[in-house]
Amino acid sequence: MWRQGQNLVRRASPRLIVLPHSSNSSFGIRQIITGSSSSSSPSVSIWRRKKEMGKEGLMVAKELKRLQSNPIRFERFIKSHVSRLLKSDLVAVLAEFQRQDLVSLSMRLYEVVRKEIWYRPDMFFFRDMLFMLARNKSVDEAKKVWDDLKKEGVLFDQHTFGDLVRAFLDGGLPSEAMHIYDEMRRSPDPPMSLPYRVILKGLLTYPELREKVKDDFLELFPDIVVYDPPEDLFDEEEWRKESDDD
Repeated sequence: MWRQGQNLVRRASPRLIVLPHSSNSSFGIRQIITGSSSSSSPSVSIWRRKKEMGKEGLMVAKELKRLQSNPIRFERFIKSHVSRLLKSDLVAVLAEFQRQDLVSLSMRLYEVVRKEIWYRPDMFFFRDMLFMLARNKSVDEAKKVWDDLKKEGVLFDQHTFGDLVRAFLDGGLPSEAMHIYDEMRRSPDPPMSLPYRVILKGLLTYPELREKVKDDFLELFPDIVVYDPPEDLFDEEEWRKESDDD
């Protein structure tokens, strides 16, 4: 009976994988929190579960938006009400601010979450923040979040790396995208072809950067063909746009 109980506890707990330090990387010790694919499993990251906001969460979200122009009252409300929210409500409020692209409010809630006693570093938490910041071209905030995740030893998997690079490219931030790409190249995770394909597609409007990534791709996957669009593809698209404007 005791042994069965221990097995149940192990299955219900998130798995923490700690990877050794790599001399080619600036992350140091890295960790990935993983879980089963079932959304009802307690081992699934709270940041991947469906986020439903309760009445108190709705009230807090509305009041934070109203008070953000008054820093003193805003901070008082954070201390008096936000700090009392249930974990699920706090997570839901942050997710709603991210959905609405409210950068300032999302960053403030981001800081609140990281001070909670239940907080644990989680790649999905940082991923969602970076996606929102990329959409809004918030470079300074993205750098801060990136520095935080490195300090906390969080490692993105290869697919998430690829999606993040693509998000920053789509946001018109190629320098930041290539910084993340360089981190991806230094990751101890084995490279996968699909993330590289996602990045190469996002680099179609950045031909010089695309050639660099293409060279890396062909070195890693010499047996896979890379599709190159016709050279006049973008000239044709620009011509169509001008014709539509006329």
